[in-house]
Amino acid sequence: MKNKLYIITGQTASGKTKLALEIAGKNNGEIINCDSRQIYKGLDIITGKDLPINSKFKKKFALNKLDIGYHQLSLSTDSNRLHPISTKIWLYDIVHPDQYFSSFDYVQCVVPVIKDILNRGKTPIIVGGTYFYIYHLLYNVPTETIKPDWKLRALLENKTVAELQIKLKSIRPELFSAMNHSDQNNPQRLIRKIEIARKAKIKINDIKTQNESRRIILDQKLGTDNIELVFYGYKYRDKNKLLSVIDERIEKRLQQGAIGEIKKIFSLGFESNCPGLKTIGYIQLIQYIKGGIKLKEAVRQWKSKEAQYAKRQYTFMKKDPHIIWHEA
Repeated sequence: MKNKLYIITGQTASGKTKLALEIAGKNNGEIINCDSRQIYKGLDIITGKDLPINSKFKKKFALNKLDIGYHQLSLSTDSNRLHPISTKIWLYDIVHPDQYFSSFDYVQCVVPVIKDILNRGKTPIIVGGTYFYIYHLLYNVPTETIKPDWKLRALLENKTVAELQIKLKSIRPELFSAMNHSDQNNPQRLIRKIEIARKAKIKINDIKTQNESRRIILDQKLGTDNIELVFYGYKYRDKNKLLSVIDERIEKRLQQGAIGEIKKIFSLGFESNCPGLKTIGYIQLIQYIKGGIKLKEAVRQWKSKEAQYAKRQYTFMKKDPHIIWHEA
């Protein structure tokens, strides 16, 4: 009998983590985070880690200067249990907000975690909406063998999007042209492409092929073909329901202390141009904290950006023929 590997992806606020916890409880499973915002240390409330109060990160091993470990999550709310059922959730808190983290880095981290879980006779359950990470794990991506250039990243991390675009165009304009509009305006994606452009002799047709190819090669990366992949996706049919859930979620995070979280991050010496803070929620609230806009406007923009992000997520994911879709 093959070992099962679950992947649960889909639009933001669609109940992915809840389902992952249910599957973990029924299948002796451990959860692996696949959210590009939740890999950052200290970015907890706005990213929605929903960890127990005073949850402690337990480091298991180090990999390329990255801390790989887990938090413990309860699977049961039954107070009568002598020993509450719990599971591990991996790949939260890998890097600090000022560190760059790519899909290449994610694959380097997630593969040994999957192997560790399988070796202990448990079921790995990958959950999160960062499909770009999942794509690089499952499929053949010619550029993923190019390792991070930390010195280059340090030089580029304070550049504006416009400056990064100009630099990439000056090196390999065809790489820039092959990117979609969202990635062309994403500083982390641009930095990774510059990194690739400086090191790889990749042809533009290879890039187009990697975007079109859907042959799963997970067995090659894990070193075993004894894996049965179960790939679920969750989407909203009702747009108004999605907007309502996003609205409720953001209001809850504000009540939980989203603004205080950013102020704490600043007090630790991190600045607004850190890679981890260049994301939805943080960008808008930082503008408010710095006096650029009113809180009401910051919240409105945050909600709008989350809705746009949910739309983009499904646009990319629906092209994957292996995803089994469910309504949220």
